[in-house]
Amino acid sequence: MPKTADQSGDGVVRLDSHLHLWELGEGQYSWLSPASGPLYETFTVEQAKETLTAAGVQRAILVQADDTAADTVAMLDNAAAHDFIAGVVGWLPLEDPAAAQALLEKWLQHPKFCGVRTLIHDDPRPDVLEIPAVRESLSMLARAGLPFDVPNAFPRYLGQTAKLAADMPELTLVLDHLGKPPRSDGAAEMARWEQQLRAVAALPNTVAKVSGLHCDGVEYSAEALEQVWTVALDAFGPERLMFGGDWPVSLLGAGYTRTVEVMAALLEPLSTAEAADIWSATAVRVYSR
Repeated sequence: MPKTADQSGDGVVRLDSHLHLWELGEGQYSWLSPASGPLYETFTVEQAKETLTAAGVQRAILVQADDTAADTVAMLDNAAAHDFIAGVVGWLPLEDPAAAQALLEKWLQHPKFCGVRTLIHDDPRPDVLEIPAVRESLSMLARAGLPFDVPNAFPRYLGQTAKLAADMPELTLVLDHLGKPPRSDGAAEMARWEQQLRAVAALPNTVAKVSGLHCDGVEYSAEALEQVWTVALDAFGPERLMFGGDWPVSLLGAGYTRTVEVMAALLEPLSTAEAADIWSATAVRVYSR
């Protein structure tokens, strides 16, 4: 049977749960600078579509890359205009519950708005996920049935993520990039990451993205990721893991096609149903896509 437009060569739909777009401009994406190398340029929806198609990926979820309403508006506009964009994980000002509520009501009018994230890894405070106003805003997400993405959680926020999941069982937490395992920092740090990751995974309201695993100066291959992958698969199981390409940030470590190839190699020993969970079904369930 010939494959359809919604299938990859193995017959499984591939949905990238973690894709970024941005347009360089005044007052946005302050974390970007000429020192960001290949990331310091505009990345458009047309480029994204071409990149995903070349790698056999059919759909994607856009994820915020700036703590501004403008970034979310741009993603929603692109999602409205392009069918391959399955959803948008946008931003809310979590420390201002009234403003967060007003924006949430606005965002929910868009059928592709499906989750919230903020760049907490840029916040120097060690307890940002425990601030009462933040907890109040996160409660709004839980009532709305929206998940909350936690980026780059290790080393500062992975422990907090487990506490948040325990304190708010009604909220689905999505751990981006497997919490950012410190693959270049030695065995002791990797052991600490594993312990904290397993504590997060022990809570049933958590899921994780196999994404953003590139590390400066460390090989990026299925073999090099074996330890990280084995821990993640054992801790979460396929039904709570999802593929994320993290384009264009992944360009710092590997091209998009290479990122997809490594994911496919990791999934090869799994059953078709297990691989389908990670390629798309988990993301479809979590983000209601």
